[in-house]
Amino acid sequence: MAKVHRARSTSPPDGGWGWMIVAGCFLVTICTRAVTRCISIFFVEFQTYFTQDYAQTAWIHSIVDCVTMLCAPLGSVVSNHLSCQVGIMLGGLLASTGLILGSFATSLKHLYLTLGVLTGLGFALCYSPAIAMVGKYFNRRKALAYGIAMSGSGIGTFILAPVVQLLIEQFSWRGALLILGGFVLNLCVCGALMRPITLEEDHTTPEQNHVCRTQKEGLKRVSLYSSLTKEWAQACLCCCLQQEYRFLLMSDFVVLAISILFMAYGCSPLFVYLVPYALSVGVSHQQAAFLMSILGVIDIIGNITFGWLTNRRCLKNYQYVCYLFAVGMDGLCYLCLPMLQSLPLLVPFSCTFGYFDGAYVTLIPVVTAEIVGTTSLSSALGVVYFLHAVPYLVSPPIAGWLVDTTGSYTAAFLLCGFSMIFSSVLLGFARLVKRMRKTQLQFIAKESDPKLQLWTNGAVAYSVTRELDQKHGESVATAVPGYSPT
Repeated sequence: MAKVHRARSTSPPDGGWGWMIVAGCFLVTICTRAVTRCISIFFVEFQTYFTQDYAQTAWIHSIVDCVTMLCAPLGSVVSNHLSCQVGIMLGGLLASTGLILGSFATSLKHLYLTLGVLTGLGFALCYSPAIAMVGKYFNRRKALAYGIAMSGSGIGTFILAPVVQLLIEQFSWRGALLILGGFVLNLCVCGALMRPITLEEDHTTPEQNHVCRTQKEGLKRVSLYSSLTKEWAQACLCCCLQQEYRFLLMSDFVVLAISILFMAYGCSPLFVYLVPYALSVGVSHQQAAFLMSILGVIDIIGNITFGWLTNRRCLKNYQYVCYLFAVGMDGLCYLCLPMLQSLPLLVPFSCTFGYFDGAYVTLIPVVTAEIVGTTSLSSALGVVYFLHAVPYLVSPPIAGWLVDTTGSYTAAFLLCGFSMIFSSVLLGFARLVKRMRKTQLQFIAKESDPKLQLWTNGAVAYSVTRELDQKHGESVATAVPGYSPT
């Protein structure tokens, strides 16, 4: 097997081939997230052809989304052990195969397996490795790079939605799925752009790397028919996985994971129930669809502009706070939504929610990288997107049950809003506690250091260094010339 040539760099280049990585990730988000959103356009066609109700047909979209996030750690493992290029190319082949096989489906169960499971698995192998690769190539401009890369979801939805509808009208839903299968093969081209890079941070744990390498070499020496082969394989696998996922024991990452669960629960139902809610308050079908278009377009603007803003010198050190602010603002928008019952009020809501939705999506990889570092970013993003899976699967049905039970959308929207606000408050409180603890430890260390003390006389600070003379047991003080302690 040919060796993968890695570009060597002591630090992220913040440009150069990195912009090709951004372009590749941009196309990956179009082929994965935008295509997933466009699957909803097939709903009416599936219902009509298979004569099934909305609930059974809606499972196709839920399965694709859930499998994509649920298998995200698998994508990280494949890219870490083989390469990002191999992982994305393999994912492109699987996703394309699922769409092409789906065009020959004769029942909804066939679509569950092909369009749902197989295509979702392919998307999982592509999504998190491509996003993690951007973080390896950028440091100073990381937020801007992620803003451009993640905007592919909104731009792709804006362009693909009318194109898919046109394809359905011209070639039926089978022909449209077949063409989408060919389009998704572009993921293989995106994978070819993902040139691996070796950073200085990748060599910070030479002892662990040596142990894994020694175990792998020892595994090769053991006979294939030996009873020790299985034990060596398990030991090697455990060592490698322990090294890759050691961030799971970090308290900061645990808090981030919990907050992600609440954030993911809150963000999903709006894309399902905004149009039905608008129709329920008297907005026409065309105007309700217009609200979704606004949401998608402003989402793009939020991706790019918020990434650019948080890269400015005044906000670069506050990207974590900006993420909390964006999530909290979306929560507040949810709380206000039940009071907005006309198109002139719903349009500003779509603009505000769409902007901050694009904003925090851009900063998720940035915040994750700040906590775990770039070396573990691919594995960490796999876990982060894995945590989206269950909320994405259960939040729309729970919101629908609340609507059926209460007869209005108020309870569903309030629950989503409080969920996102709690996610923001939880992360903010954890960061505040960490900073207070750090300040306290610095104060204790300063008080316990016998070598350095600071005296202040008016506006002038004098430094006096006291060195312990072990031989005579006396301390010698070197005073600043002209200084008098009295």
